[in-house]
Amino acid sequence: MRSFKTVFMRGGTSKGCMFLESDLPEREQWDDIFVQVMGSPDPKQIDGLGGCVSSNNKIVVVRKSSLPGVDVDYLVGQSIVGKTQIDYKSNCGNMTAATAPFAIEEGLVEHLTEPVTTVHMFNLNTNKYIDVTVPVKNGRFDNDGTCAIAGVDGTAGELTVNFLNPAGSKTGKLFPTGKAKEILTLPEGEIEATILDVSNPIVLVRAKDLGLTGTELPAQVDANKAVSEKLEAIRGAACVKLGFARDSRDATENSPAVPKVGFVAAPTDYTDIAGKTVKAGEMDLCARIISVFKCHKACPLTAASAISVAAAVSGTVVREAVGNLDAQSVRIGHPSGVMTMFPYLDDGTKPLEEIQVTGVAVQRTARRIMDGTVYVRR
Repeated sequence: MRSFKTVFMRGGTSKGCMFLESDLPEREQWDDIFVQVMGSPDPKQIDGLGGCVSSNNKIVVVRKSSLPGVDVDYLVGQSIVGKTQIDYKSNCGNMTAATAPFAIEEGLVEHLTEPVTTVHMFNLNTNKYIDVTVPVKNGRFDNDGTCAIAGVDGTAGELTVNFLNPAGSKTGKLFPTGKAKEILTLPEGEIEATILDVSNPIVLVRAKDLGLTGTELPAQVDANKAVSEKLEAIRGAACVKLGFARDSRDATENSPAVPKVGFVAAPTDYTDIAGKTVKAGEMDLCARIISVFKCHKACPLTAASAISVAAAVSGTVVREAVGNLDAQSVRIGHPSGVMTMFPYLDDGTKPLEEIQVTGVAVQRTARRIMDGTVYVRR
């Protein structure tokens, strides 16, 4: 058996294994190690630490940065449930929240300040900068606090994650096709969609165009085979249009995590996965996101970043759902409740190529669950 130091952490509504790059062997061995750590390709992941859904199958590799003004670099790996595959094409916003306190705890951040320290980070998946403010006490991450986020029980210390200049993470453009709405051709016809790239690329459609209300829970979406297949066809068509895949089959097999796909609807009362009633007045829109073939039980942070920006841009399907939104924040109703995003862009009515997105911020929490040694076969 081989052994490696790891820390098992929750970040936002995701969790996974954190590694220091210095504790790992050469890069070509990583995938085999990480697949075994998570227990893949067994879909039950009974022989590993994976949690059988994409949000609980994260790998993060962290190192001290050599870039000026940056504390740490980090790379996110998405373990694909049921496959011997680790996808590095996209960042994970929730695990970004875990990376900052991990870096402090591991001694990678110098010049700590109390009561908060801003950790400057560089994401190697997207080549984008992210700042995370972390509560600090006695030189350690202070996880006692009153911050609560939808999808996580209890309260903890508040982390503020700010994605800096997040547009064009993989394509170089906010709207890669140059349009606020795009017509995608599917086997059974056409559908109107918004494709944008904020933190990660995503394609968004109207819930009603899928025959849905937008208030469905993940189990309902996943159980609807026709809808699931159509959503993957939409994702595949967008993947091809973005140049990430040759065809829809290639998109499914080799780019399962990028782009994400989701559907949106106007604010509507619904019952969340905990059985609590979420009122229309608590949100600006409903959204459901598919992450690696399954409906996410909350909303991926990078997807929420894109949705919040699209809500402020004229002509998108998201803007249609929110109507005339004048607030500085966007409240997204998702299967676990409501999350509030703070997009910073100059003017969403300008020509698309002129819109500048300087940042998207959100409050998160994180927790160091366990640290120790993980064992894999040689």
